[in-house]
Amino acid sequence: MKIGIIGLGLIGGSIATDLRKRGFASQILGHDASKLHAETALKFGLVDSLSSLDELIKNSELIIMSIPGDATLKLLPKVLDQVSTQVVCDVASIKSQICERVKYHQNRKQFVATHPMAGTEHSGPWAAKSGLFDGKASIFCDAEDSDETCLRVVHQMYECLNMRVLYMSGFNHDVHAAYVSHISHISSFALALTVLEKEKNEKNIFDLASGGFDSTVRLAKSDAEMWAPIFNHNANNVLTVLNTYIDSLNQFKTAIENRDREGLIHMISKANRIKRALRE
Repeated sequence: MKIGIIGLGLIGGSIATDLRKRGFASQILGHDASKLHAETALKFGLVDSLSSLDELIKNSELIIMSIPGDATLKLLPKVLDQVSTQVVCDVASIKSQICERVKYHQNRKQFVATHPMAGTEHSGPWAAKSGLFDGKASIFCDAEDSDETCLRVVHQMYECLNMRVLYMSGFNHDVHAAYVSHISHISSFALALTVLEKEKNEKNIFDLASGGFDSTVRLAKSDAEMWAPIFNHNANNVLTVLNTYIDSLNQFKTAIENRDREGLIHMISKANRIKRALRE
């Protein structure tokens, strides 16, 4: 299958790597607004050739839009304007606004809204890696608005990436993503800012950092240009989760102020229940 990938960063590059390695793609065309990203992807062999957007759409059977949500909102209608039999999918972290944007587009059925729940704190084509998606989940949103043949093609693509597919509405996706992904990044950004502020006066603070700090603050290295639009476009859900998170922080603050040992044990023990839901 001839694949066209718009956006040649971590996700687009990793998709290209495994679709080629596992025999799904016979040819991969690439396009990126960043000349550096595009030329690097070509140099690394992530794509066979670079193309203008119009030529990529024309010459691809499956078009993967691997760009941030705000860019997808702007570009997706223009891509759908030019397709006939081509299949189009996106990988953005916001879904309800994207699905709503093209809900009544004449070529809506050619589009499959997806979100592969995988990534790292790194960005750019140099961060692309094989196996990034293995064992992870990919969410298909508002699948009833997509053509069955298009759904089947995109499903096969994610099977090739060794992902399991889940179905939900765009609205529910955005609610769940706020809880399992977006709040984690906000927490990490906030912790990093707190520690950096303290580090101004205590230069040896990072000498004391251990594995716990590293794992907690790892997400703070994530790309600002990608995450700021996510928070803005999913603001209502993020704010709901953030308010709940702040309530929990205040409960810990109150218990510590009151030297409430039993209260702290109760909250920590209650939090330990998360082990039941998480895979080791």
